[in-house]
Amino acid sequence: MGAPRESVEHADTVVIGSGFGGSVAAFRLAEAGRPVVLLERGQPYPPGSFPRSPAQMGRAFWDPAAGLYGMFDVWSFDGCDSVVSSGLGGGSLIYANVLLRKDEHWFVHDEPMRGGGYRPWPVSRADLDPHYGAVEEMLGATPYPLDRPPFDDTPKTHAMQDAAAELGLDCTLPPLAVSFADRPGGTPGIGLPIADAGYGNIHGVGRRTCRLCGECDIGCNEGAKNSLDHTYLSAAAHHGADIRTSHEVKAIRPRPGGGYEVDYVHHADLTAKERRPEVATISCDRLVLGAGTYGTTFLLMKCKEAFPGLSEALGSRFSGNGDLLTFLLNARDRDRVRPLDASRGPVITTAIRLPDEVDGVPGAGRGAYIEDGGYPAFADWIVQGFDTGHEIERAVRFLWGRFTEFFKDAPDTNLSKEISDLIGDGALTVSSLPLLGMGRDTADGRLFLRGGRLAAEYTAETSEALFTRVRKTMQGMADVLGAHYADNPMWFRKRIVTVHPLGGAPMGAHPGEGVCDAFGEVFGFPGLYVADGAAMPGPVGPNPSLTIAAQADRLATRLLDNLPARGGAARAGDGGAEGAGTVPSDTGAGPAGVAGSPDGAGRDPAYGTGSGSRGGPGGPSAAAPGRTSLSFTEEMKGFVTYGETDPRTGELAAGRIPLSFRLTITADDVDRFLGEPDHTASAEGWVDARGHGGRRAVERGWFNLFVPDGGEDRRLMKYRLYFTDGAGRPLTLAGHKNVLHGPPTRIWPDTSTLYVRLLEGHVPEEAEGGAPVAGAGVLHIRLTDFARQLATFRTTGPDGAEALVRFGRFFGGELWEVYGPDRAG
Repeated sequence: MGAPRESVEHADTVVIGSGFGGSVAAFRLAEAGRPVVLLERGQPYPPGSFPRSPAQMGRAFWDPAAGLYGMFDVWSFDGCDSVVSSGLGGGSLIYANVLLRKDEHWFVHDEPMRGGGYRPWPVSRADLDPHYGAVEEMLGATPYPLDRPPFDDTPKTHAMQDAAAELGLDCTLPPLAVSFADRPGGTPGIGLPIADAGYGNIHGVGRRTCRLCGECDIGCNEGAKNSLDHTYLSAAAHHGADIRTSHEVKAIRPRPGGGYEVDYVHHADLTAKERRPEVATISCDRLVLGAGTYGTTFLLMKCKEAFPGLSEALGSRFSGNGDLLTFLLNARDRDRVRPLDASRGPVITTAIRLPDEVDGVPGAGRGAYIEDGGYPAFADWIVQGFDTGHEIERAVRFLWGRFTEFFKDAPDTNLSKEISDLIGDGALTVSSLPLLGMGRDTADGRLFLRGGRLAAEYTAETSEALFTRVRKTMQGMADVLGAHYADNPMWFRKRIVTVHPLGGAPMGAHPGEGVCDAFGEVFGFPGLYVADGAAMPGPVGPNPSLTIAAQADRLATRLLDNLPARGGAARAGDGGAEGAGTVPSDTGAGPAGVAGSPDGAGRDPAYGTGSGSRGGPGGPSAAAPGRTSLSFTEEMKGFVTYGETDPRTGELAAGRIPLSFRLTITADDVDRFLGEPDHTASAEGWVDARGHGGRRAVERGWFNLFVPDGGEDRRLMKYRLYFTDGAGRPLTLAGHKNVLHGPPTRIWPDTSTLYVRLLEGHVPEEAEGGAPVAGAGVLHIRLTDFARQLATFRTTGPDGAEALVRFGRFFGGELWEVYGPDRAG
């Protein structure tokens, strides 16, 4: 980390991140007249600026090394994936507004004590109740006004209530951080101008009340969400807080003589790839970490050598808060379709609570919540009848939207990625509804560094009883509503997707149990605080945002109580504010203000685009002048067994080894690619077979999209890659994706599963039948990798945008031929 450098600036307190921990702490300190500087890596998002179009969504990722400074940050670990946020307001930008208090009896650790009962958390419901109240007031917590028109016309809410009543479940309208009226206590109405709160607005842009569009979890362009930028951060700025956006923290360390030093970079140019901006340093008397579960834990781990004696509990108690997504599909009332209209209303309106055995319900198991989900109303066109002559175009738009609008449902539950995978199953129909589960899963996961990047070990198996209970309850709800129940596509591997990562720097009664005490102060390091989801010693159960914010409010109260009285609200430091906004951090928020890929926390390197190999048997010719080319990059991972000839057997055999590839697929001439029967494109990149030479360059490669194969209801995506292994043996990877006639539930599995055989020699397709087989297996594309793939589509030449549209129409049209209702129905 290098020797401490002389600081050019000093602050009373520095806060890293602007999520539910950092924003609350910054406001409380500024309100008390303490100089505070808040560093946030992301950008401000005023109403009207959130991405919506495919092009905007393609650049909505966070990866400075690739020139991406967007709001969505996707993480992939062993056993789980996460979507978190980067932007002014942290996770509040993409959460679903739910403000539920942690149940009184749920403040317990997993392990039972001898003699009965459970060891308690270091903080209780009684400790947090006054702080819960303060946060609820600031965020304008109010239930969905179902008793008033036009809000009473919300079918999904009524359906949730009906199902709960039939099953004898406890169902409520939870408090939401949404403005349904123009002022507190006012009459709810749609699109009303929201009155100023008295502390102004950090964006200087007007806000309007909720218009029931279902866009809460991709950023509210109306400003109806009472997100942290509109509330705590605006109030903090009003009281003099120095809020700096696009400031990414790289390192922290104790300061000689007391206090701390923070190294950061300022991403001043958001239009180009990272140019290694100069590292600056700010020192402070107190440092508050609010960079989110991943960001805060990563910073402490990365800089651990500078903090001798830091608790060995660092990285422990990692939890996904029991996040689980399922779907109710095609609900029917007797012989008629039952409309659920998942896109009408906020993303979440209703919460069903399943009791816990610690509530005094013997045999109940771990408690949980089930909430309704939603999706943006701009997708509603797909549920309307298809007009003759526009079927294919609408199907294409639907399927392309399913891919490029990957992030449109990332609420404060795990809608994050998974909903996009089941859109093809009917999740975007008038009679279908996403269900969101969360609860007291087992906090036995661990975060750690692997090669300088953040990694995680997590398994859903130790929480199987909880997930089984939640899924069984959801299946019962499906039966009541006459719907078909469907798990999300990841569940067959017992893999979860969470936007509620918790733990990593947990609270504890002593250093042997936790990294920080019950007020978030790090053991052995006075003035260093953990204010975000990393401090949670286990799952919250319900949506954790309110609990994290309440704990941050409690932390700030203790911090201020220990300081001498001080007046004024002068800005900290001699550098002055460099930005008028802030960016994210904590729960659901993600590592705001923290170094990201590639030298930051753990994710795969950014994809390249490349140009593809040219020519060869069956390969496309070089692009002629005036023609338009299209390329994209794809990564697939799986297992192969040498000596096996059947891919399915090879994927599961005891002697299997990991196999992966990363390819840039290039169609030099889009017109030719779409017009020729084999739809051939070139492929370049690498193949990685562990133990057989590792990563090896593709010497020549071809890709065929939707090749007919024995019937109009069957298509193949074919791959042929020539490479040489570490022993100098030429090999061919021959693979195909088998797109078969069937229901829409098959779209994701078929198009993301590649059956491969490794052939000895460089074998052309016509000679494949007699070629010796060296090995076989199956590869898959992960949702996180697929999300990053979407940002790699490139065109060169004239009419690039039109070429992309034509490619999308072809792709969607072919899928419609296989999966459309005339075949799958």
